[in-house]
Amino acid sequence: MPLPFLTADRAFDEVVDDQALPFQDRDRWRRPYRPGPWRVGAAAILLLLASYVLVAAVIIAVAGTLSAGAVCFGVALLVIACALRLLRVGTWVSARGLRRVGFLVTRTAPWEQIVSARTIQQPVRWLGLPRTVQGQALVLVRKDRAPGAEPPLMTSHNADFLARSDAFDRAADTVEAWAAEYVRGR
Repeated sequence: MPLPFLTADRAFDEVVDDQALPFQDRDRWRRPYRPGPWRVGAAAILLLLASYVLVAAVIIAVAGTLSAGAVCFGVALLVIACALRLLRVGTWVSARGLRRVGFLVTRTAPWEQIVSARTIQQPVRWLGLPRTVQGQALVLVRKDRAPGAEPPLMTSHNADFLARSDAFDRAADTVEAWAAEYVRGR
């Protein structure tokens, strides 16, 4: 079964230098990079856990009470939903704006509110943990918010780009190209 949200469009990998935005259908939300191995690994472990919980639900339903099996089945569905949501986390772009998908919250900024998107050197959180290291961050400058009020869109040390600096550079350049295209086009 294909999972379109798991892989970035092939066109992002095959971008020609003079063509930063190689898409005909720019209204579709796209992630300009593939999910990193840390994110995919965590989702795989969650799905493995869900399979064990589903087996336990069947055993409990057959040997015990049906209601306890249903509770166990509900827990397995919750774990599967968490794994799928974890795979959707990231930065998405379209002709309508820029979207930051978090685990619990999704925020969309229309291009009309965006001044620029740029890469800066700053201390960034390592894998989202409280520990910070020196790295790069793609930050969004908006008209309606003070500079620095927004958390970074992506960093060189998050679950998608840890030990993948080339992938971070490509993704940041692509998001910056989308921002330049639509901010300039106003």
